[in-house]
Amino acid sequence: MRKGFITGRLRSNKKSAEIPIENKIETAQGESFVWVDLQNPDRDDVEKFAAKYNFNALNIEDCLTKFELPKLDSYEDHFFVILHFPPLAQKIGVSKNSQLSIFVGRDFLVTVHQGDLRPLVELVEICKTTIDLQRRDRLLGKSPGLLLHEILDVLVDDLLHTSRKIIANLDEIEDRVFDETKPVARNIALLRREINRLRRIANPLKKFVLEIAKNVNQFSHGKDDELILYYDDVIDHIDKVIETLEESRETMEIYKDTDFVLSTEKTNKVLAVLTIIFTLAIPATVIGTFYGMNVDLPGGTGDSSMLLGPFTTLIIIIIATAIPAIMMFTYFKRLGWINS
Repeated sequence: MRKGFITGRLRSNKKSAEIPIENKIETAQGESFVWVDLQNPDRDDVEKFAAKYNFNALNIEDCLTKFELPKLDSYEDHFFVILHFPPLAQKIGVSKNSQLSIFVGRDFLVTVHQGDLRPLVELVEICKTTIDLQRRDRLLGKSPGLLLHEILDVLVDDLLHTSRKIIANLDEIEDRVFDETKPVARNIALLRREINRLRRIANPLKKFVLEIAKNVNQFSHGKDDELILYYDDVIDHIDKVIETLEESRETMEIYKDTDFVLSTEKTNKVLAVLTIIFTLAIPATVIGTFYGMNVDLPGGTGDSSMLLGPFTTLIIIIIATAIPAIMMFTYFKRLGWINS
């Protein structure tokens, strides 16, 4: 049987004033199996293939749900798995996962997703064109199990690339943590959320790839012995992702604590300066309060003795407030409360 791209269909569903959602169904014929990729499908599209390949109705509901927990259901003639991956074009701090639903049988592989997994979309494009015939032959030349490995491999490599972007963001945050002129608390919070979200993707992913490796061999022609080695390589990459995320998480906790300590120290310095200023102003406040009363006081306006002219009262008040302030400042300096 000739392998290669067979059919493709494109449809847009318009919902009032919203941007049209693009529906794609791509079918690629391999040597002994067919790959069907559904991007943003509606229920009729999925149910058509469900009737053809005898899919479970509950699995159909799961793959049409925008967000379903990862799972794997095994049947006599196929198995069904749901996995989560982060879209490649996603910005750090945007909490969104892309769901990939996969049906694998002896002579078919059906993938259902929303079209935002670029590596998977690129694999579909390779099977549609003749630009890279060698890779297309490798994708479609053997069994659904080997093709599924290729899909998981590129998506896990993409996940590894995303985890390396986390490292780059950590280096930037490290510089900002020790720069008092740049606020960094929000960046730390967003990156911590991103790390935790990727950990929630990577940890279950390893478990389900192990389950896929156990189940996929029975639906592969000729019992490909190399399949286990292929999937072991994917698991190794997932382990690297998990290790990177764990190290990033620990580093982020250190940066969070460091930023908290430095912010607290900065706040304490500001409060110390304000407290000293307030304390030094107490004598002037007390004396000014007395002379602001409508009573006769020495040196007041009713006093006829003007030793220093008409400004005698003002000079006396300034001297009376300055001397205690200078004494307190000297005392605080000797105690080390005022640094240079």
